[in-house]
Amino acid sequence: MSNSVKFIAKEKLEQFTSTIRGKVILPSDDDYQDARKVYNAMIDKHPGMIVKCTNVADVIYCVRFAKNHDLITSVRGGGHNGGGLGLCDDGMVIDLSGIKFVRVHVKDSTVVVGGGNTWGEVDHATHPFGLAVPAGIISTTGVGGLTLGGGVGYLSRKFGLTIDSLLEADMVLADGSFVKVNKDQNSDLFWAIRGGGGNFGIVTAFKFKAHPVKNVIGGPTLFPIERTKEIMKWFHHFIHKTSEDLNGFIATMVIPKSPFPESLHHKKFCGIVWCYTGDPKEFDKLFEPVRALKPIFEHVGEMPYPSIQTLFDGLLPPGLQWYWRADFFNDLNEQLTEKHLEFGSKIPTPLSQMHLYPITGAASRPNNTDTPWAYRDAKYAGVFVGVDPDPKNREIITDWAKTYWDACHPFSMGGAYSNFMMDEGQERVKASYKGNYKRLVDIKRKYDP
Repeated sequence: MSNSVKFIAKEKLEQFTSTIRGKVILPSDDDYQDARKVYNAMIDKHPGMIVKCTNVADVIYCVRFAKNHDLITSVRGGGHNGGGLGLCDDGMVIDLSGIKFVRVHVKDSTVVVGGGNTWGEVDHATHPFGLAVPAGIISTTGVGGLTLGGGVGYLSRKFGLTIDSLLEADMVLADGSFVKVNKDQNSDLFWAIRGGGGNFGIVTAFKFKAHPVKNVIGGPTLFPIERTKEIMKWFHHFIHKTSEDLNGFIATMVIPKSPFPESLHHKKFCGIVWCYTGDPKEFDKLFEPVRALKPIFEHVGEMPYPSIQTLFDGLLPPGLQWYWRADFFNDLNEQLTEKHLEFGSKIPTPLSQMHLYPITGAASRPNNTDTPWAYRDAKYAGVFVGVDPDPKNREIITDWAKTYWDACHPFSMGGAYSNFMMDEGQERVKASYKGNYKRLVDIKRKYDP
């Protein structure tokens, strides 16, 4: 294979290594095995080299070297991508984890973030100023991957997807050139990276609009799995009409040993995880309909925004086995909720779960063509995830996620949120971008012919 590192002459590799300010890791190096690990331990790829970049120049040198030697190339930010697209076999991994900085500009409430940062690092920097950027629900997620795919999370109803707060990006293109993209410069490329994925260039810095968020009121409410249909039907009618200050995602789940009370351990539940950004004095009245349902467990309280972002970090550390499937849904009808009850009642391992994230409020206001994210008219982004620490359970969690998805897919809108997808083939990619797919292809050809 001419696109493998192993066919590059030793002296050329040494010359390349000498130009890099970061670190070049080869399969023969002691730290190679650790360096090739990503969040999903089910991914087992063996790159020909991993280049830990420390600045934009390193990225440019990497792209030009890979281009000159026709190398398979992948780009890794936080390493969370479920399908392991941040790694490749035999080729070069451009690792951005050394390009980290967060600069908060209080005057205009903007934040500039390095391509290698995680959301926990952004939250840490913005919180003292009473600011936050809409992101996901796990703080170890990389800024780059989540943003380029769209960004659904706790603040979506109030402030939109992550891409709706993206103002500008610095990028290294496939020819090794450096460009700035925003609504006025390279505007077509700016459109593409707001949900079109990471295939248009390497983003070394993001500039976001930050929003006034200091403390939130949040946490889970749990209901016995037998009430799944009732709770989902109620949730569908409630969440899209209530104040946009209140968000929540609904889940089928098993309660693990900690940090929950022992009486709940290993039992299956239909859960809702809430996040409220409004006036604390108004919360109890707004939350009355939830408490009227008499959840079997409620652990909802006031906390700093970074705390809700880290709520599940301890339960879902790097190194677990993950298998993902996803779909968009427009309704939670009787037939679909029946499937959620059926498969939620036979979750195979304590960390496997299904989530439905509402696409409503600010996230639903842009048109489907305003960004590549083509399902603004969906009511939910759903994800089915088989999770377990033991590789022996790989088939069990994969089969459960696949069969759960198979059962629900006929009731879906046809495509999926790209950040929740594994390697499922080109037709699924096309379905997920709908009419925006051709425009993305045209932009790709322009910047990476």
